[in-house]
Amino acid sequence: MKPQARRLVTTLGELAADQLGMILPHEHIFANFLTGDDHGIGVSAVVAAMLPEIETLKASGVTALVDATAVGGARRLDILKAVSEAANFPIVAATGIFKEPFKTDWVHRRGEDGLAQWMTGELTGSSDDSGVRAGWIKLSAADEGLTGEEQVLIRAAARASQSTDAAIGSHTVRGRVALDQLDLIERVGAAADRFIWIHTQMENDFDLHLEVARRGAWIEYDAIDETRADDEYITWIRRLIDAGLHDRLLLSQDRGGYNPAQPGGGVRKPYTYLGDTFLPRLREAGIEAAIVHQLTSVNPFHAYAVGPSVTPS
Repeated sequence: MKPQARRLVTTLGELAADQLGMILPHEHIFANFLTGDDHGIGVSAVVAAMLPEIETLKASGVTALVDATAVGGARRLDILKAVSEAANFPIVAATGIFKEPFKTDWVHRRGEDGLAQWMTGELTGSSDDSGVRAGWIKLSAADEGLTGEEQVLIRAAARASQSTDAAIGSHTVRGRVALDQLDLIERVGAAADRFIWIHTQMENDFDLHLEVARRGAWIEYDAIDETRADDEYITWIRRLIDAGLHDRLLLSQDRGGYNPAQPGGGVRKPYTYLGDTFLPRLREAGIEAAIVHQLTSVNPFHAYAVGPSVTPS
């Protein structure tokens, strides 16, 4: 029997690579990371505010978006589903726990076994009675080193990843902490290529970017148009290409979408800087079109898709 091709798990169902093009691997539709409170915002208000943003994104050529809001960030899967269906645009939803006090509370109440079962359940069925199946696991790590609760969450996530093939992405600022996470994931028995080091651009030591990528994990520069100048990102990308590691790199913008803590959801930045401004600059810098395609379409699909192991090409 021919093995099933890998699929991206989205709000509009499972999608194959040939059904997709450019994918944004780290953005937000609805989030409040300050308090985690959704303020009881109604679905229709968010759809009305976000639909024009998604339509503009679609017009720019983007075919799917990975939403990076987990428990602790005011995750509302009913809102993701409604925006996705209104725009006919696939969104990859996250399971997992992002910040305190949610991490400690959930670890103490559920323990490693309970957390692994919960994540696996969200990755294989609908989450929060929303009818939305999560497509990946979102975690975070303290800058100074992993806490006991974070180690429990990583082990639980690795177990869930083993049984579902889901990616584990972690908001991690320091490269040494990312390596510690990768060690734990592999110790449990999950694959290195299921780990995504979110916010790699926050680590100044480029050698650590290389080290994580060489181990087979994904590194993610997800603040394009933020944090660093475009020229610095382009320099790093060139160095990854020279090292033969550009097949481990993800690019995104980490746009905030609708913030329920602000009037009208706050001021939104378009999701289009990467496609409209940064990618043309990559091409002007001499980066081949085939590599740009790999960075924006092939890599994010293989990072987040589930199914038989496939080497990106």
